[in-house]
Amino acid sequence: MNTVTTNEHIHIARIQNNVASHLGIPPEQLVFDYRTDASETVLNLITINPVHEQSFLFKSVTGSSKVDALEKLMEYVEHHKDKESSFTIQWSSRGEHRLETSYFRGGNIYDVLNKFHFGRDMNATIIYSIVLNPIS
Repeated sequence: MNTVTTNEHIHIARIQNNVASHLGIPPEQLVFDYRTDASETVLNLITINPVHEQSFLFKSVTGSSKVDALEKLMEYVEHHKDKESSFTIQWSSRGEHRLETSYFRGGNIYDVLNKFHFGRDMNATIIYSIVLNPIS
């Protein structure tokens, strides 16, 4: 069993707050989803959009512990704009008549689609367009 000391909890909370602050996203709109097995910890950072009340994967990282995974996530957050392209997806929930717009960063269109569909039924949404945004 992986035990975490009180000091580690404090360190984890600080890094999570730093991630939220750096992204400019309120902490209540972020989910730090940890999956730990015997040898590694996978951290999925999920964002929640308060407008259309949907969640999307922001980034998934793997580390040797929660702290290691969080430190890798913080490194990614500090530099992600320089390393990945920006995409815009226009979509709607199946059966709804309201067009939604969401923004993602990824290495390619497949990364973005994986982030969009993370944790949801692929048939629950209709994607109308995916656009690679110009470099600014």
